[in-house]
Amino acid sequence: MANRYPIGLIDGDGIGPEIVPAAARVVEQALTSVGRSVDWVPLEIGRASIEKYGTAIPTATLAALDDLHLWILGPHDSAGYPPEHRTGLTPGGVVRKRYDLYANIRPVLAHVGVGAVNPNLDLVIVRENSEGLYADRNMARGTGEFMPTPDVALSVGVITRAATERIAVSAFELARSRRKHVTIVHKANVLSMTTGLFRDVCLEVAERYPDVRVDDEHVDAMAAHLVRRGGQFDVVVTENLFGDILSDLAAELAGSLGIAASINTSATKAMAQAAHGAAPDIAGRGVANPVGIIGSATMLLEWQALRSGDEALLTAAGNIRGGIGAALAAGIATADLGGTATTDGFTVAVLDNL
Repeated sequence: MANRYPIGLIDGDGIGPEIVPAAARVVEQALTSVGRSVDWVPLEIGRASIEKYGTAIPTATLAALDDLHLWILGPHDSAGYPPEHRTGLTPGGVVRKRYDLYANIRPVLAHVGVGAVNPNLDLVIVRENSEGLYADRNMARGTGEFMPTPDVALSVGVITRAATERIAVSAFELARSRRKHVTIVHKANVLSMTTGLFRDVCLEVAERYPDVRVDDEHVDAMAAHLVRRGGQFDVVVTENLFGDILSDLAAELAGSLGIAASINTSATKAMAQAAHGAAPDIAGRGVANPVGIIGSATMLLEWQALRSGDEALLTAAGNIRGGIGAALAAGIATADLGGTATTDGFTVAVLDNL
């Protein structure tokens, strides 16, 4: 069993160079405390890469990722790139498609000490990440959006049995380790063939898991349920666009999008990437919330633990979760949570509580 783990480290844009190093500090200390260590592999993606190499995704970065199983990716701000670099897939999109990172796992937890709108939230949104209603990921070439005339825009949504089945399996397997409840979210009353297929395939997969309770909701109703009774849900599985919207809503109900962790996985690779964006308006001020990216890195350790059988990684991940929870419970928080802590100040609080 390995004692050292190579992990790619990509700052990205905006607040990325502030929060990604924070996550690295926490991971490194947590691993050291359980007799493990990390070999960081610094890589570049984003605006700095455009300025240095003329591309947002250098070939050297992709070559390195080919050989890695784990990496942390900071947010990217492709909307702020020079115009000639705004077309086509975003840097994250290129990485996601290249490595078939089909499962986007987004937990939502309302921490003690955080002023959550819904303090009972403890759920995981399992978002299908390779197709659906997101136009940037449902064509072999280009995107699924078209403009036959300047006044007409079309978008293609793609749902396949194969992609739906594998994300449903991910959701039901996860539910078995939690409270054994899966909610399928769709819009089959309107998108009867596409999201209807998603619902039906998920229900077929549910038959393999008789120990897991299953129900389904329309996406608009689900948004309302998260507000009123979000604490009653456990694992939510849905298509790409719906999962993106619902996870952002749930994160805000739990306190802030800044606490929203996320990993993107295939069968062999995992990428930690917080659910929030690059927040260029606060970049460089040292006030960004690092909880989302630290939590994402924690999920990365848990994913690797399940893959490798290394229990020490689960211990390290548990210690990090405890450190985050203790810091928040003590009232140490960044501005988005109503506190006054800096990015570094909160990180130090987590390190002190490991």
